[in-house]
Amino acid sequence: MIVLCLAALAASCGEKSGDAPGSSSTPRAGGMRALMKERGLSEADVEAALLTYKPTGKKDDYVIFASGGQSGQVLVIGVPSMRLLKVIAVYTPEPWQGYGYGGYSDQVLAGGQQYPGSTPITWADVHHPNLSETGGDYDGKYLFVNDKANARIAVVDLKDFATKQIVPNKLVSSDHGGAFVTPDTDYVIETSQYPAPLGREFVPISEYKTRYRGLAMFWKFDKTRGRIVPEESWAVELPPYTQDLADCGKRASDGYIFINSFNTEMATGGVLEGNPPIESGASQNDTDFLHVINWKKAEALVKAGKAKTIKGVRVLPLEVSGPEKVLVLIPESKSPHGADVTPDGEEIVVGGKLDTHATVYSIAKIKQLIDTDKFEGRDPYGLAILPFKDSIRGQVEIGLGPLHTVYDGQGNAFTSVFIDSVVAKWSLKDLKVIEKLPVHYNIGHILAAEGDTVSPDGKYVVAMNKMSIDRFANIGPLYPQNFQLIGIDGEKMKLLADMPIGIGEPHYAQMIKADKLKPEKVYPMGTNPLTDEKDKFAVTPGKERIERNGKTVDVYMTAVRSHFTPDRIEVDEGDTVNVHLTSMEQAEDQVHGFTIDMYNVNISLEPGKHENISFVADKSGVFPMYCTEFCSALHLEMAGYFLVKPKGGKAP
Repeated sequence: MIVLCLAALAASCGEKSGDAPGSSSTPRAGGMRALMKERGLSEADVEAALLTYKPTGKKDDYVIFASGGQSGQVLVIGVPSMRLLKVIAVYTPEPWQGYGYGGYSDQVLAGGQQYPGSTPITWADVHHPNLSETGGDYDGKYLFVNDKANARIAVVDLKDFATKQIVPNKLVSSDHGGAFVTPDTDYVIETSQYPAPLGREFVPISEYKTRYRGLAMFWKFDKTRGRIVPEESWAVELPPYTQDLADCGKRASDGYIFINSFNTEMATGGVLEGNPPIESGASQNDTDFLHVINWKKAEALVKAGKAKTIKGVRVLPLEVSGPEKVLVLIPESKSPHGADVTPDGEEIVVGGKLDTHATVYSIAKIKQLIDTDKFEGRDPYGLAILPFKDSIRGQVEIGLGPLHTVYDGQGNAFTSVFIDSVVAKWSLKDLKVIEKLPVHYNIGHILAAEGDTVSPDGKYVVAMNKMSIDRFANIGPLYPQNFQLIGIDGEKMKLLADMPIGIGEPHYAQMIKADKLKPEKVYPMGTNPLTDEKDKFAVTPGKERIERNGKTVDVYMTAVRSHFTPDRIEVDEGDTVNVHLTSMEQAEDQVHGFTIDMYNVNISLEPGKHENISFVADKSGVFPMYCTEFCSALHLEMAGYFLVKPKGGKAP
């Protein structure tokens, strides 16, 4: 009825004279009803459009940070509009932001190289962006991002939405359970996925059970500096099961982390040798193991000198964490793919891809079992196995392929069900399904408004669907994934909007209140974004110059609408050129770019930003340099020349 009233109102308003400024002076014949009929829109379609529409100048209430999958980047999306606001450059070069093309970002990318001196890693498989927390709530300060393919963690500062640090893991080759944080962001936790020898040395696969291992890495985070501190970080050795998703305890479960796993069979494939593939070899057992780690006790043992050192990293070995009950195991449904702590921290919900249930584990029961040494046995590595039935409060029948669970703060859970292609809403109290909403198609991950904090907002859920099939225009055989926004604050769940994702395969995302984010609009003049301080080479007006010292040329340059100073640079072939470039702008959104044609130099200059660009002038000739960001009416005139005299040549 609300929609009909709005339609009638719109139609009647269209017949009156004196329309509001900006509205059409010629009303559409038939008004809203005719438009609905012409476009084949139902009342539900119109209601969904109204609930998600943000007119120009109206800002979104929430912001999603979503993994960009194989792009190596992070997507920033507004909610409820589902508009793409930015792609944050993280692991791979990004031209618009000048990321990886000659400035400070080159140092960031270089810091994430796993094998210095070898072929650079130029891609990443971004899986799990996680926001920093204070007291178990998002604080809007930092974002941490893992690279599954190359076992790295990146730090994004949300003051300027820029990547400031990439830290490679020296011990493992892949990760998946990361980069989740402790409730006050004391640690950023990264857990391995595919077991391998710690340190990545070659060990024959025949020694898998004895020499291959998993790892939970606890990266110490300095909240004052906004950087991971590798020398204060440490790890817990894990058995050679394939660790998967993870979550950190809070409130009642503070001090614990939970990691699920698959392949407790320790299958290693070998199809050509007549062995079953890992897929079937890893699906023989009826259950796998939920790993429960008491990280505060592990931290104390590491500080007490109980760790061994591998490639400079302190690692708490299995022979310590087992007897000390730092690491215990609990059976879980085979091939699980979600370990999600409830807002009160009292329970952990695990979904099983090859089961139809979500299982609710109780931290109170788990602690009691550990304290009373009530185990049902030990695994081959001496780790205690807690009895399954005594560790859980119960199970709920969800459907085919339950994966991940998020919460609304009203006692409800929302689980993605991959095979059934539905979002299942169910009661945590009663362990009963309330409603199922079909989505399109094969939902993997799921997110809710602040849905994995101590205080979920309970307004929206987003289904992160792996397939889109018939949803959008045909664009060739590689289809986009599809984010579907779902309203959950009414009596029934409502599908509100589709958003195709055409940059990579997103895996995980978090949604934060927009007003928690306090980004800067301009940099203080001369700021180096890597150090967050005024750069020692920052240039002020009137101090622009070119200095030669042997075969090194330093160019002190400024940029302001609509020129560079200096605008001519002349060097000799073979010279090392250092361009120290400061944007003089202090007006919001007045961005410049700087490129030197044919030299692969491309920098974004936000207001006040300073960049240092170093390269060798290895090509002689005349190369235009210009501003790449349309900045003013005289944008095309914001240009100059980079001249390189050939070796042995003479200046005219």
